[in-house]
Amino acid sequence: MTSNQIMFVLFSVMIIVFSILTVTTRRILRAAVYLLFVLVSTAGLYFMLNYQFLAAVQLTLYAGGIVVLIIFSILLTSHISQQFEPVELRKQIFSALAVLAGALLAIITILDYKFSASTEAAKEVDMKLIGKSLLSVEYDGYILPFEVISILLLAAMVAAIVVAKKGGPKKSDSQTLTQQ
Repeated sequence: MTSNQIMFVLFSVMIIVFSILTVTTRRILRAAVYLLFVLVSTAGLYFMLNYQFLAAVQLTLYAGGIVVLIIFSILLTSHISQQFEPVELRKQIFSALAVLAGALLAIITILDYKFSASTEAAKEVDMKLIGKSLLSVEYDGYILPFEVISILLLAAMVAAIVVAKKGGPKKSDSQTLTQQ
């Protein structure tokens, strides 16, 4: 086995194990940390495929932004020790059937697809072109989705702070008057 194959197997196993742990753990903070490991492992696969830009976006936006926002939200709202209820057997069976159906569909689709080797040489990565595409408002531009995501993250953070502030014990008016 080559080192690339070993790294692929390692990243694949990490993604599978931490994905299962993410959806099966009963503690919400652990689920967020397991999700972080899944996203970092996915970025590792992107690096192996020489998609450095996509891997960097995966690390900064998803692993660095969204998961950290989720963890901050959990910590701000004091739900760190919250445990989810155990899942009923009926829901477990239906979930397992849905997972098997999805896996079967994915496997059939992959096996039926005719992969063909390309004779074209790899294209050069032009950072100026990537930068212009990111800042463009044209057809292939990404500035609008970037702004929408930033507004979404800001709204989520403000909502987490509001929820955290509402959760504390409040003094009644009678207690306030007696203390004065």
